[in-house]
Amino acid sequence: MYEYFHISAEDLGKDARIPLLKLGDSGEVFYEIAMEMVNTIKENNAAGKHTVFICPVGPVGQYPIFVRLVNRDRISLKNCWFINMDEYLTDEGEWVDKSHPLSFRGFMDRTVYTKIDPELLMPESQRIFPDPHDPENIQRVIERLGGVDVAFGGIGINGHLAFNEAQDELTPEQFAELPTRVLTISRETRTTNAIGDYNGAIDAMPRKCVTIGMKQILSAKKIRLGVFRDWHRAVVRQAAYGEVTAHFPATLVQRHPDAMIIVNANAAQQPF
Repeated sequence: MYEYFHISAEDLGKDARIPLLKLGDSGEVFYEIAMEMVNTIKENNAAGKHTVFICPVGPVGQYPIFVRLVNRDRISLKNCWFINMDEYLTDEGEWVDKSHPLSFRGFMDRTVYTKIDPELLMPESQRIFPDPHDPENIQRVIERLGGVDVAFGGIGINGHLAFNEAQDELTPEQFAELPTRVLTISRETRTTNAIGDYNGAIDAMPRKCVTIGMKQILSAKKIRLGVFRDWHRAVVRQAAYGEVTAHFPATLVQRHPDAMIIVNANAAQQPF
C-alpha cells in the first residue's frame, strides 16, 4: 500500500495517470504557469475570442511574472474573465474584508489588478469571486461564457483543490459534481495554511470559506496545477498514482483529458 510514496525523483512521471512536467526551481514552475496564461490570452485575442480562467491564490508566484509580461507586451485583458477559486469568510458567513491579510480579494487587487496598466485591465465586473450569498453565480457566468479555458491551481496537503476537501462518504462521481458552496475548513488545512500564511496562528485562521466546486474545476478545458513545497513530494505522488477517490480530491484530475501537474525539483524528491 502507498508504494507510490517510494517512487524516486528520476522515475516520477513514468506511468503517471496525470502528466507531470518536472522543472528546476520554483521560479520555473511559476514562469510556466504565467506563460500558459499569457499564451492563452494572446491566442484568444488574435482569434477574437474571450478568455476565461479559474485563478488561485496559491500558488501565487506566477502573478508578478504575468503582470510584467502583460505590461511589457501590451497584452489586452479587456476580453478576459478571471474567476477566483475561493475566499475566506467570517464566522458570520461574510467575505473577510479586503484589508484582512488573508483576503484573496485583497491579494488579487494588491498583486495583480492595481499593477496592470489601466489601459490593458479588464473591467471590475470581469474579476469574479464566489459569493457566499449567491454561489450559483459562478456556474451561471461559466455557462454564459461558454466554459473555462484553463483552471489553474495548487494541491492541498489532503489533496484538496480550491477548498474542496475530502468527503469519504461520497463516490468519485458524486464528488465530481459538487458545486460552488460555503464550507467549514478542516483543521489540517487550517494548520497547514497557518504555518505558511499566518506564522502558526491556527486559532486566528478563518474557519469558513466559499469555494468554487469540483464541477467547475473539472469542466475546464485544461487544468494546470503547480506544486513546489516539501510536503508536495507525497501529495504529487498520491494525486498522480493513487486510487481515484473523494478521500483525496486531486486524484479526480486523473480522469480529465487535458491536465498537467507542474513540479519543481524539490517536490519531485522522494518523500521517504
